[in-house]
Amino acid sequence: MNPALDLLQPYPFQKLRELFAGITPNPERSPINLSIGEPKHPTPDCIRHALVDALSGLAQYPATQGSDELRATCADWLAARYAIPRPKPATEILPVCGSREALFSFTQIALQPLPSGEKPVALLPNPFYQIYEGATLLAGGEPFYLNCEPQRRFQPDWSEVPEAIWQRTQLVFVCSPGNPTGAVMTLEDWEAMFALSDRYGFVIASDECYSEIWQQEPPLGGLQAAVQLGRTDYRRLVSFTSLSKRSNAPGLRSGFVAGDAAYLKAFLLYRTYHGAAMSPTVQKASVAAWQDEQHVEDNRAAYREKFQAVTPIVAEVLDTALPEAGFYLWARVPSGDDVAFARDLFAQEHVTVLPGSFLARSNAAGCNPGQGFIRIALVAPLAECVEAAQRIRHFVQTTL
Repeated sequence: MNPALDLLQPYPFQKLRELFAGITPNPERSPINLSIGEPKHPTPDCIRHALVDALSGLAQYPATQGSDELRATCADWLAARYAIPRPKPATEILPVCGSREALFSFTQIALQPLPSGEKPVALLPNPFYQIYEGATLLAGGEPFYLNCEPQRRFQPDWSEVPEAIWQRTQLVFVCSPGNPTGAVMTLEDWEAMFALSDRYGFVIASDECYSEIWQQEPPLGGLQAAVQLGRTDYRRLVSFTSLSKRSNAPGLRSGFVAGDAAYLKAFLLYRTYHGAAMSPTVQKASVAAWQDEQHVEDNRAAYREKFQAVTPIVAEVLDTALPEAGFYLWARVPSGDDVAFARDLFAQEHVTVLPGSFLARSNAAGCNPGQGFIRIALVAPLAECVEAAQRIRHFVQTTL
């Protein structure tokens, strides 16, 4: 077997199951699970109807590049959403089976062996989406973790990267809006990122799957930042987006990547062998989803209502604040022990949250930037989210 498999750590939710093993939660409390970032709002009718109407597509092999209609629709959406020149559908857009699959497989073409025999490096924000790490390890690369902490707006400090690491860096993952913090990169952040990419030659994988859930202002996207900064093309930049969060369709497994035509050409070749083409049926449903904005506005309004109701309650007892975007609250626990907090909260209040340390790694100094935080996913219905917040408040007030 591939020896790199031994380097993979258990997924956060496996760690959570092990943490809760043997615990019988308070039987007087109904279960409320706010640990997993799985949207619970209804999938819009426009997607459901389009999916049913396109069932004849199940009789066809899908084209890896996707249909002309889908790529054109994605290009139209990008141009309208980010106020940028319409990307070229034939060369700058590629449908994928969700951003998770695409982030993993793109890493396999982005990392290549170094002549020195050393491992290529991928830079990861810390905390992070664990696919970044697993993809890097299985591509034969070395992850380098950059702590994202409150005093830096939860953005990486690029000055912490040693020159020797920069020389081996071939890929940098950025996540904006960020998981779990909801932090959004500014135009100045992007300018610094592009300058480093120009200097060292790495490609930027911009994970933007939370881009359509925001509080006040639509988050800046990578392609948009490139245009605003006067860059003449999308060289060494690939953005990843998905219908999972935007359209409450995680089971559709549909998204697209956009950006550098040379990287997308290589990615298409890889995917031709990888066998990750999107079903024609799913493509038709995806076209319907990208062409409709009303359900996205309704979805965003529902999350705003939950944040407005829940944040003040949680903020009474935990150090937290309304995020810029996304559907997570990132909250510091009073005890500093996020694992014990999550375990005891589950036992006493039957509320499930995710310990922040499960989403991060310790650096050379032994600092895990997720330690002392919990991630609360506001994916359940409003009443359940409010009930969970009240239970968290009661737990802290009566136990800690």
